[in-house]
Amino acid sequence: MSGLAAVLAGRHVPGVHRWESALPVSDVRRTVEHAGWAFGHVDGAGLDATDAVLRAIGDALAFPDYYGVNLDALRDCLRDLPGPTVLLWDAWGGYARAEPERFAVVAEILGEARLEVLLRGPGPDGLPTLQ
Repeated sequence: MSGLAAVLAGRHVPGVHRWESALPVSDVRRTVEHAGWAFGHVDGAGLDATDAVLRAIGDALAFPDYYGVNLDALRDCLRDLPGPTVLLWDAWGGYARAEPERFAVVAEILGEARLEVLLRGPGPDGLPTLQ
């Protein structure tokens, strides 16, 4: 967990990273929240369309009811996050393969926010790994 520990301690800039860890979601949540960060989890299994992914991200990060489930609304709601946040996105690869261009846009928007996104599980190459 050293890469995540470095992010939580402020020694590594948050961003969108592949993360190789088999830790249970509950252990990741506990670690993140103990460090004073907010936590969200997306189970991406079976999510291969942008609207489903945006809805899952909104649910995971407890976006308000008026969240419009579109890319502009994602950007706006991420700006309103109350503080540093970790989003653990399991099984992200299905969406990244099904809609590679849209995935790239979603990843870019997530990367612009003060958010650490941990992409866990197999998926296309090209994203940095958090070690």
